Amino acid sequence: MPPQFPRTVIHHEPDNTECSCGCQLQRIGEDVSEKLDYTPGVFTVEQHVRGKWACRQCETLIQAPVPLQVIDKGIPTAGLLAHVMVAKFADHLPLYRQEKIFGRAGLAIPRSTLAQWVGQTGVQLQPLVDALREAVLAQQVVHADETPVQMLAPGEKKTHRAYVWAYCTTPFSALKAVVYDFSPSRAGEHARNFLGTWDGKLVCDDFAGYKAGFEQGITEIGCMAHARRKFFDLHVANKSQLAEQALHSIGCLYEVERQAKDMSDEDRWRLRQEMAVPIAEKLHEWMLAQRALVPEGSATAKALDYKLKRWVALTRYLDDGAVPIDNNAVENQIRPWALGRSNWLFAGSLRSGKRAAAIMSLIQSARMNGHDPYAYLKDVLIRLPTQRASEINQLLPHSWKCA
Repeated sequence: MPPQFPRTVIHHEPDNTECSCGCQLQRIGEDVSEKLDYTPGVFTVEQHVRGKWACRQCETLIQAPVPLQVIDKGIPTAGLLAHVMVAKFADHLPLYRQEKIFGRAGLAIPRSTLAQWVGQTGVQLQPLVDALREAVLAQQVVHADETPVQMLAPGEKKTHRAYVWAYCTTPFSALKAVVYDFSPSRAGEHARNFLGTWDGKLVCDDFAGYKAGFEQGITEIGCMAHARRKFFDLHVANKSQLAEQALHSIGCLYEVERQAKDMSDEDRWRLRQEMAVPIAEKLHEWMLAQRALVPEGSATAKALDYKLKRWVALTRYLDDGAVPIDNNAVENQIRPWALGRSNWLFAGSLRSGKRAAAIMSLIQSARMNGHDPYAYLKDVLIRLPTQRASEINQLLPHSWKCA
């Protein structure tokens, strides 16, 4: 059992310690066994007592100030707020379920109150998320992806499709961070607004919304996993030998990546030049030859065209050891939204979607840095009200150290 867990010691001794021969038995040792127990929904109350001190001569009265809180004059501590945020955004428990769980523990907290706590906490955490965005966009290579989320239409009782955009650092970067941006549509302007004047290398799929950025100085890095998927689907559909050959060659490129995984950027570049470039050149020549043989409009032609038209973007990773071969890193960071939307179903408004994106950015970034999201959020929410704006970066997940 983990040694940090508190222990409740329960002693078991014989009812009678007298031997059958008439002598008194002596205790010579003990056997200890441990069992794991759990008490759900245990609430405690912090009682803040502020003494009043007065001078009997001049009637001066002094009192310690009220400690600053994330929610001024509210009842939740940083610990309770952190629990609600982590339950909703990490464990995917909708607020109505949390309301029922709290009710079983003997405390009635309406979901409307919980929703207010989430909104107010998101507002207070926004400066941290803004700083996290700056840290991500200080990188030369960034992953990007987007996924749909249903959002309740203003003034209506039906939902429409909104989108969450994810931007994260690469597996090769020392910085481990992801920032989510919630938007009412999939229009490319939302990506452009987030990226601003950034002009690095963007690892993404072939979504047209990123194209305007490529015309303004951003370098497109294609996703080899997407290109592979076209051939994989073709092979599954009709056991195509051409698709099997393509999959084999792409597999060889990934084998090089497995060997280069823990190398420095410089050594990774050298290995790619030595081993991956010849494989890629041979694959390109083979695809060109095969394309001339297959009929227009066929599934095979479409799979080949997808890769040939994007060949330059797909192979740019070969010339930079800091660039990954695919976009899988950000797709893993999108997954919590896919799990979440199957539980909470939709965002209540654009504002609530943006608050969720802010809180999720910090929770997922904490996870990426190996932190317990609850411990991280609780400590940040305790320190945030008194943290200097110039020192806000100390509370970012990649810089955070528990006080």
